[in-house]
Amino acid sequence: MTFRSVVKGCGAYLPEQVVTNHDLAAIMDTSHEWIVERTGIHQRHVVEDGDYTSDLATRAARQALLRSKIPVESLDLIVLATATPDDTFPATAVTIQQKLGAHAAFAFDVHAVCSGFVYALSVVDNFIRSGQVKTALVIGAETMTRLLDPNDRSTAVLFGDGAGALVLQAEEVSSKDKDTQRGVLSTHLYSDGRFRDALYVDGGPSRKTMGYLRMQGKEVMKHAVEKIGDSVKKALEFHKLTPQDIDWFVPHQANIRIINAVAKYFSLPTERVVVTVDQHANTSAASIPLALAAAETDGRIKAGQLVVLEAMGAGFTWGSAVIRW
Repeated sequence: MTFRSVVKGCGAYLPEQVVTNHDLAAIMDTSHEWIVERTGIHQRHVVEDGDYTSDLATRAARQALLRSKIPVESLDLIVLATATPDDTFPATAVTIQQKLGAHAAFAFDVHAVCSGFVYALSVVDNFIRSGQVKTALVIGAETMTRLLDPNDRSTAVLFGDGAGALVLQAEEVSSKDKDTQRGVLSTHLYSDGRFRDALYVDGGPSRKTMGYLRMQGKEVMKHAVEKIGDSVKKALEFHKLTPQDIDWFVPHQANIRIINAVAKYFSLPTERVVVTVDQHANTSAASIPLALAAAETDGRIKAGQLVVLEAMGAGFTWGSAVIRW
């Protein structure tokens, strides 16, 4: 018996506090025009004092569960993708489990920074395919603004906070309809630690320092399009698909120049690319599920359509996923 992970519901949460480029220009040496030209970002949402990653994640998860019409008691697994956990330990996923009341589930975190959601999706999909799990919640949630150095304008303008979630449920695959049946078709993951110093936080518990996010922007840009493009190409080849088969391309929302370059590489028209970086900035592991939730909510993504995800982040880590929605 073969199972496929079918998306049953999407959820999202963005903090109410919005910080525009003009707000940042009032406190640092930058401008709205400079930020938009280089990144495509117009604004970002910033977490309120007293709110944590688990709070954002729990709100997104509740919305996903509500939309899926699946009771929380049915959850077998919760996987949270985050680089900004509430605490060093325990895993923030168990805090979410407690807040949701999902006492029948087991829960843990996955840490692959901006690629985290694709990595977490892959983990959940493999649990479902193996038959170990029937119903799962996969979440990407971040409070990235708490890692930013306010004196470093090259990074302080790039990131925002938020959370997105998907409810996935196992459905048996019919051999007759496997090419058109809904669900996660495949995930493809990669990493290369030789590029660790291109994007990192210069602190952590083992170093006994808190640290700030540091990035070599030109180095990241240099590799992003190539690595992302290659992962998407391999995913399409795996299924004998072409870029023309893609209904929706949902990339990690890091920089509009990267998004546009990858879309151009595959000759994808802009109307088939979901873009939220202008409103959300880079929310790391939360960016893809936030974009998915936005595009499903407004009716763009519909059941049965082919959706391709991609991400690249610190490590470097990168990857792609193909979903029949």
